[in-house]
Amino acid sequence: MAQTKSATKLRQMLADPDKIVVCPGVHDGLTARVALNVGFDALYMTGAGTAASRLGQPDLGLTTADDMATNAGMIAGLDRAVPVIADADTGFGGPLMVARTAEKYILQGVAAFHIEDQVATKRCGHLTGKELVDTPTFVARIRAAAAARARMGSDIVIIARTDALQSHGYEEAVARLKAAAQAGADVAFLEGMRTKEQMAQVVRDMAPTPCFLNMVGGGVTPLVNSAEAKELGYKIVIWPMAGMTSVYLAMRESCQELKSTGEIKDRFTKDGKIDGGVRDVFELCGLSACADFDKEVGGASFANGA
Repeated sequence: MAQTKSATKLRQMLADPDKIVVCPGVHDGLTARVALNVGFDALYMTGAGTAASRLGQPDLGLTTADDMATNAGMIAGLDRAVPVIADADTGFGGPLMVARTAEKYILQGVAAFHIEDQVATKRCGHLTGKELVDTPTFVARIRAAAAARARMGSDIVIIARTDALQSHGYEEAVARLKAAAQAGADVAFLEGMRTKEQMAQVVRDMAPTPCFLNMVGGGVTPLVNSAEAKELGYKIVIWPMAGMTSVYLAMRESCQELKSTGEIKDRFTKDGKIDGGVRDVFELCGLSACADFDKEVGGASFANGA
């Protein structure tokens, strides 16, 4: 049986009146594997995490279209049955470049991406001092992405993100999202909301366009759980710091232990087995599946085990 394309699957999720799509933020293959192993049915590739993991840099518009598309494609390729929503920043240029970016994401098998209305030298939506392009420029970005989608016969989901709330106010932000929806965006993303009242209002004002909620630990938007987000009317909620925060905290703890004691002690499960050892990590990443595939097609690389 042919596999349903990830974008089609995400559209089916969005059309389900009882479904809210909950995505942990992942930034590399290992964090994506962990999220898949836990059982999430959709993932979010964070642009901030891509900048931090691939470049060791803050989210200040330093990644390229190739940095982002390649990372998104690698994550999407780990399990084609699980849709990946990916950050596409500003689209990385004018309409021609935005169209190329959309094509790159489509070819990588990404289910959805969001494009925003910041200037090229953008920054994380939960920082201050953001600068925006005007509404016609933003709408042209969305229209270019939609045109590329149509040209390639894709059903990738386009998410329009505006950062206008911080400097232009709520009414202008909603006006931008409505214009983006008319230009071909499927989902609306108002970044940087500061109250639950705003969170509820934008869902009402953007109906019937589904809305996207960004839950950033340490950010400006009040954190709500998935049930609350669903009650507010959101169809997609992401927790983009899931991978970054866990890696930051765990790596810091391990490095501090090694620095202060000269070793990193094994961790154990409740039944006394080593937890997080080298074989655990390799199995998470598909060691047995690789060995099984090799055997199925007549290979002998793992005849004596691995």
